[in-house]
Amino acid sequence: MKAIIPVAGAGTKLRPHSYTQPKALIPLAGKTVLSIIIDQLQSAGIHEFIFIVGYLGDKIQDYVTNKYPGLTAHYVQQMDRQGVGHAIKLTRNIVNQDEVFVVLGDTICEYDVKQVVNSPFSMIGVRKVDDPRDFGVAEIDDDGFIAHVVEKPQIPKSNMALVGVYKIRESEQMFQCLENNIRQGLRSHGEYSLTDALDCMIQAGARFQSFKVENWFDCGRKETILESNALLLKKFAQKIEGSPYENTVIIHPVSIGAGCSIRNSIIGPNVSIGENTTIDYSIVKNSIIGSFSNLYDIVLDDSVIGSDTNLRGETRSLNIGDNTSIDLG
Repeated sequence: MKAIIPVAGAGTKLRPHSYTQPKALIPLAGKTVLSIIIDQLQSAGIHEFIFIVGYLGDKIQDYVTNKYPGLTAHYVQQMDRQGVGHAIKLTRNIVNQDEVFVVLGDTICEYDVKQVVNSPFSMIGVRKVDDPRDFGVAEIDDDGFIAHVVEKPQIPKSNMALVGVYKIRESEQMFQCLENNIRQGLRSHGEYSLTDALDCMIQAGARFQSFKVENWFDCGRKETILESNALLLKKFAQKIEGSPYENTVIIHPVSIGAGCSIRNSIIGPNVSIGENTTIDYSIVKNSIIGSFSNLYDIVLDDSVIGSDTNLRGETRSLNIGDNTSIDLG
């Protein structure tokens, strides 16, 4: 089985951070979205990965090479972004009729990965939502099998949203449906979707069993990424014993990267700080701070601060990209 992870999107809803950093590499609870996905799949026995890259793809490749040197990794370029379905089609020669496990690169879910991998059926992850019109939607029969999937319907017949996790046994049939849809120009909302190809497979007789994910973390917007960071810190953050930072109070949960210098400050709760960041005379809570940043005499709440950033001044709620220098004094 090969894992396919599309990470070619530009992440427009996470700007300005996605101008300089792929959204799959945005820090969360001392990890990244991408590392959480890879760790999950590796723990279930998947060791061959296909990354579909485009915008800032070299950063994805450098990250995977450095953090996972033993991983069997392939990189496919999607320079012309025409949707997830178009991206998946580009992997056909590498997949070579093997089973595939597709996880969208901004999708973090909690579920029994081994159980899904070992199931004799193709499977699609779902979660009940209040308003399914912004998602792919699955209509599920009484036995848990999927009768129909549709991308962002205006009048949904179900409130079970597709979460972006798919195990597909019949990969050759998937590629045939993708190519047929592209050949016919069959788009949903202006893009070639994987959802349409899956529905093509279902109508041709392929059986997909649904599975419900326990938690689904939204990593696509500033507001929801801070909520996801807070929830993931409770899962991943290690408690800092004692007081390793000068005249500083740590309110858990927090994640503080290696090489940080923190003095005369209050940090937490729900704060993730990247490596080699310096913080002095500041209060930071409910925020994500990138690596190699400098904060002095500032109070931050509900903020996302990029790497290589300098901040001095007052109380603010900020959303600042990398390589920025701001003096609020």
